[in-house]
Amino acid sequence: MYSQLSEREEFLGKEIVDAAYKVHKELGPGLLEKIYEACFCYELEKKGIPYKRQVNLPIYYDGRKFDEGLTLDVWVDDLVICELKSREVLNPLWQAQLKSHLKLTNLRLGYLINFNVPIIKDGIKRFIL
Repeated sequence: MYSQLSEREEFLGKEIVDAAYKVHKELGPGLLEKIYEACFCYELEKKGIPYKRQVNLPIYYDGRKFDEGLTLDVWVDDLVICELKSREVLNPLWQAQLKSHLKLTNLRLGYLINFNVPIIKDGIKRFIL
C-alpha cells in the first residue's frame, strides 16, 4: 500500500484545487491552455506558493543524462506536478504521461487539470504514487 502524503503535499494539493476552481469560476471553459496556466500560476503566486512553469527536466537512463527529457507544465514547490489541459476529450495517454513524470522525478503527487469542462470538479484528476 502507498504511504501517506506529507503534510506539505496535502496542503499543496488543496491549494492547487482551490486555484483551479478560482480560475475556472472566473474564466469558464473554452480558452487556450496557456491562458489557464498563466492565471493558475498567478493564483498560486497570490497564495505565496512557489512554482515553475514549463520546466524542462533531463532524463537519466543507463547512467547517462539526456536533455531531451520531460517538460512539466507547472511544478509546484518542487513537490507536485500539474499538467494543464483545455480539451473537449482527455486522452488516456496524458494520464499515463503524468504517472511517468511522477515516477521519473521521484515525486508522489500530480494533478491533471482540464479547464474545458462545464464543472471544474469533473476536470480535476489526482494521482498519487
